[in-house]
Amino acid sequence: METKSCPVRCHAGKNKGLVLGVFANEKEEGAPQFTDAGDAFDKHTVGELRKLLAISGPPLKKGKTRIFYGLHEDFSSVVVVGLGKKKAGVNTQENWDEDKEAIRAAVAAGCRQLQDLEVPHVEVDPCGDAQAAAEGAILGLYEYDDLKQKKKPEVDVQLHGSDGIKAWEKGIIYAKGQNLARSLMEGPANVITPTRFAAIIKEKLQSVSSNVTVHVRDKSWIENEEMRSFLSVAKGSEEPPVFLEIHYEGSGVPNERPLVFVGKGITFDSGGISIKPSANMDSMRADMGGAATICSAIVTAAALSLPIKIIGLAPLCENLPSGKANKPGDVVKARNGKTIQIDNTDAEGRLVLADALCYAHTFNPRAIVDAATLTGAMVVALGSAATGVFTNSDQLWNHLFRASIVTGDRVWRMPLFEHYTKQVTDCQLADLNNIGKTRDGGACTAAAFLREFVTAPHWAHLDIAGVMGNQDEVPYLRKGMAGRPTRTLVEFATLLSQDKEGI
Repeated sequence: METKSCPVRCHAGKNKGLVLGVFANEKEEGAPQFTDAGDAFDKHTVGELRKLLAISGPPLKKGKTRIFYGLHEDFSSVVVVGLGKKKAGVNTQENWDEDKEAIRAAVAAGCRQLQDLEVPHVEVDPCGDAQAAAEGAILGLYEYDDLKQKKKPEVDVQLHGSDGIKAWEKGIIYAKGQNLARSLMEGPANVITPTRFAAIIKEKLQSVSSNVTVHVRDKSWIENEEMRSFLSVAKGSEEPPVFLEIHYEGSGVPNERPLVFVGKGITFDSGGISIKPSANMDSMRADMGGAATICSAIVTAAALSLPIKIIGLAPLCENLPSGKANKPGDVVKARNGKTIQIDNTDAEGRLVLADALCYAHTFNPRAIVDAATLTGAMVVALGSAATGVFTNSDQLWNHLFRASIVTGDRVWRMPLFEHYTKQVTDCQLADLNNIGKTRDGGACTAAAFLREFVTAPHWAHLDIAGVMGNQDEVPYLRKGMAGRPTRTLVEFATLLSQDKEGI
């Protein structure tokens, strides 16, 4: 990170910082181009900002920062952030909007630098896209430190000026939604139990909207619904299972068919009897990332008052080895009557989702979208670049793809060939096997397994295993659980709310 400073030339305000954007000049040696807010601020300093930026080093590169002190009595520190070329637009190779991504990354870097200086109040230049700027600020500052005595300094972030205030407020809500998913995924499994997860979501939903109903279903309800596949996973743990059911009535239209979100909610995954290696097993506290993202997306939709009906379903439990746990070779019956041979107890996510997907059909849905940290094979296939999407609906795919371009949290379509179905239906003891014949195409055979519990014409399965965490791949997210693709799910719901004919 580039940093430069100038001598203090006035009694600057000690408690406020400012983040301003600057675009790269189209000509290599040309002067940088300030945003509208940057130009206005430079005039307030009688050209001092532009002068100092010019003499403090080479042209500011995209995502880099430079800090100046004492330029204005209202701001103790001013951070100038590089935005790259102006109006780069949608990059069809990268499948995202270059301008929005550049703003998110640059604003995040600027806000973090001021946070490190313990500046408690920061104003942010909208940089031409106030929503992206807000997302960069709120996502970039977040770090899970709930259980630490020493915490990151809190920063109150506000829009600089009034240009784009509605978009700014929308960006704040989007980012807080993703941060909710991040906090749920990051929380230790002894803190975020199935019961506690459900309580947090219920509290959040009731605080943002009166148009929500939350049902926290217990074990007896699950048994009555004959969700034996789900219960077979839960029985290995002392923690009671929960089936979380959320109803958001945002449309106001009686009998409107809902969008149904389904999320895998394994609050800790040891692998069961087919136990995982101990290295990095702690990260399996986030194996409820599917439930975290879909529930956080509904909280966000409710906060935005999206005009759509959404139902959220999250089967929540732990997958642990015990005398009661599933054993390799066991056979269980799912809610739709299909029997499943469990040859690997670590392929448990598809077992809990099977019953939830069956139940989703009882609501006569417009569409069903499930999300799950389902397979290591998806990590191998796509890494952290994008969420893998398996779908039987071109219309659903188009909405998801369009949404991901806007959010920068990308999706990539994967195959649902009959080739993979044969890998799970050719089974010795039951109708289905919970793993394929070989390790090849593991994400695809997992999706093929789930498809056996879907009859709806518009269904999409999102394997989010590869985007579960972040090292340094997404510059505006700190290291840790990523909460992806919460914002894409919200944007997708927004697009679906506008599509009254297609789906």
